[in-house]
Amino acid sequence: MDTAGLDWKEASRGGFRSGFVSIVGRPNVGKSTLLNALLKEKVAIVSDKPQTTRNTIRGILTTDAYQIVFLDTPGIHKPKDEINRFMVGTALATLQEVDLVLFVVEPGDRAGRGDQTIGRMLGEVKTPVFVLVNKMDRVPAGQRPPMVRRHREIYPGRRIFPLSALRGEGVEAVLQAVVESLPEGHPYFPADLYTDQPLRFLSAEIVREKVFQFTADEVPYAVAVEVVSFKEDSQDRTGLVAIEANIHVERSSQKGILIGRDGRMLKKIGTAARRDLEALIGAKVFLKLWVKVSKGWRNDPKRLWNLGYR
Repeated sequence: MDTAGLDWKEASRGGFRSGFVSIVGRPNVGKSTLLNALLKEKVAIVSDKPQTTRNTIRGILTTDAYQIVFLDTPGIHKPKDEINRFMVGTALATLQEVDLVLFVVEPGDRAGRGDQTIGRMLGEVKTPVFVLVNKMDRVPAGQRPPMVRRHREIYPGRRIFPLSALRGEGVEAVLQAVVESLPEGHPYFPADLYTDQPLRFLSAEIVREKVFQFTADEVPYAVAVEVVSFKEDSQDRTGLVAIEANIHVERSSQKGILIGRDGRMLKKIGTAARRDLEALIGAKVFLKLWVKVSKGWRNDPKRLWNLGYR
């Protein structure tokens, strides 16, 4: 279906469903993995480290019968600096603006303090909430039914969905329930669009993902990536895309780690990022990276704004 040329009133009359769905939860519970599994496309970067997602990432799923705009949000946690306050504020801002909330939790016999806090927040909004118990692949098969029953007790009145986003188990059941809960309406985006994020933003996120993948301790959290140039070379018709980006850190020691001995770490990050960028863009990519020390950027509102945290 080409929704770009679709009569929206006609789509509404025909039972077409559409709406916005927010994915919320604590850091590292698998929200971004879930978004990618629902879309069957890699839209959000993922890592095994918490607080990887910093902005709200929109993923769009369209069929002949529905269009769902998923909002993958930063993990809700107790913020310690301006960048973390921005992240939590970004997540909470979506709760009143969507048709449905997917609250992602991990298996457990009780709700932790973080989940309790989010649960109270969700109790104060009128938006319907589904509780998704992710990472069920870690629970022995015989213990899964009791685990689901336990979560029905922890979150009374909420629909509970066990799943493993990493393995794709239970994802279709969640999707079907989401579609059934959405109102009838018109599509908001063209059918061939699976995210409305610009390529510059996605390019910066891919570079940041590789920093999370290859570095440890405080380094990934001290990094912001700024794409300063994004050019397509159309003169020779090669389709080459030239991308230049700054990787901002807060201390000289972090810069040294990112560059590595003889530039090996920066080359490793750049090579891995370039491969993913070429798959994303569908063209050859020339990627040039610089590492810059920007002291205190995580607590500087003006600098955060300039780096895209708005």
